[in-house]
Amino acid sequence: MRLTALLSMAAKAAFPHDYRFGTNRPWTAAARRLNPPGKKRRKVFVEPIAYEDWSVFRGDVVQILSGKDSGKQGKVTQVFRHRNWVIVEGLNTHYRYIGRSGDYRGTYIASEAPILLKDIALIDPSDRKPTNTEWRYTEEGEKVRISCRTGRIIPKPVFQRKDGIIPEQWKG
Repeated sequence: MRLTALLSMAAKAAFPHDYRFGTNRPWTAAARRLNPPGKKRRKVFVEPIAYEDWSVFRGDVVQILSGKDSGKQGKVTQVFRHRNWVIVEGLNTHYRYIGRSGDYRGTYIASEAPILLKDIALIDPSDRKPTNTEWRYTEEGEKVRISCRTGRIIPKPVFQRKDGIIPEQWKG
C-alpha cells in the first residue's frame, strides 16, 4: 500500500453511522461518555450545510433572532458544522456548579450553549444591522460574501490564535 493512501486513510476519522456530534472533540473522554460503544442513539435530523455554502465563521459578529437573548449581538467563538451550531460569546448562557464534593458546593460558572444557524443573522458592518448573505465572485475571481440588504462585501474575519499570532501576517 502506498504511503499517501495510508496517510489519507489515517487522516479521515471514521465514526459510526449513529455517532452524535456535540461540543466536545470526538477523541476526548467527554465525547466517549456521550457516545459509548454499543449504545443506540436516536438520529438527529439536521442536514449539515455544504462547506461551500457556509457563511458564518469564527470571529464574525452576529445577532440572535430568537430565544431569551433575541436582539443581542455578539462574536462567534466556535462553529460546529456537523450540527449547524455556533457559540456566541457571552450569549445563550446557562449556569452550573463545577467541582462539587461532599461538603463543598463547587464553583458557580457560566457557559455558553450552542445556537442553531437559523436562529442567528450576520451583521452588516456598514450599518450594524442583521442581514442575509450570499456568495458572489468579484472581477478578480475572488469569492466574497455579499449582504443581501445593502449589496456590500462582508469580509471574512482575520483568524487570530489564542496567543495573538495572526498566521497570514507572520513572516517565518
